[in-house]
Amino acid sequence: MIKILVQLALMPLPWPLRRRLLSAFFGYRIAPSARIRWSIVMADQVDMEPGARIGSLTYVKGLGELLIEENGRLGNLNWVTGLPKSSTAFFKEQPDRRPALVIRSNAAITHRHLIDCTDLVEIGAYATFAGWGSQILTHAIDFAANRQSALPVRIGAYAFVGTRCVFLKGAYLPERSILAAGSVLSTHETQTDSLYSGVRATWIKRLDTGLAYFQRHLGFVQ
Repeated sequence: MIKILVQLALMPLPWPLRRRLLSAFFGYRIAPSARIRWSIVMADQVDMEPGARIGSLTYVKGLGELLIEENGRLGNLNWVTGLPKSSTAFFKEQPDRRPALVIRSNAAITHRHLIDCTDLVEIGAYATFAGWGSQILTHAIDFAANRQSALPVRIGAYAFVGTRCVFLKGAYLPERSILAAGSVLSTHETQTDSLYSGVRATWIKRLDTGLAYFQRHLGFVQ
């Protein structure tokens, strides 16, 4: 709660001063050209590289690590939560669990998404978690063991996620692949350059590797 109140008190300040105070109070490492708008960010470790951005009204809590590489984006009105490793109530059988969000260079999470970082969520370089209303869930009940369990969710480089998709624990969308809007991905897929779709999502077809989206040198497509 103190961390929230301090960040709210700092919000009216000019960004250069606010950035320095976030670094001084919380040890956040934020490059001079990176920026956090009107959002609350609570993680044990925050690293924002040059050009990284967090939009407005996004709430981040319970993470061990937030890393946004060069020109990465975390947009507006996102809800990002985790469970710190210091918590002993759950996941005692998973000491290597990593409650972190990693957005690689030039990748983007757009707006109004729900991201569960009980375990690692990684968005690959130049990938776009697009549209709005999508969810990532890294934990669920293990019915065989009668306990909660968690697994990372990863999205490969140059991949594209359509609106209102759901990722379940352990899911992987391969690089240069597209997940169609409204799909549910629950498996670790392996075929790159592919379209996946459906509930549950399955391989649909091979994509043209020459698509301009897969060749671009700029980040988030406006």
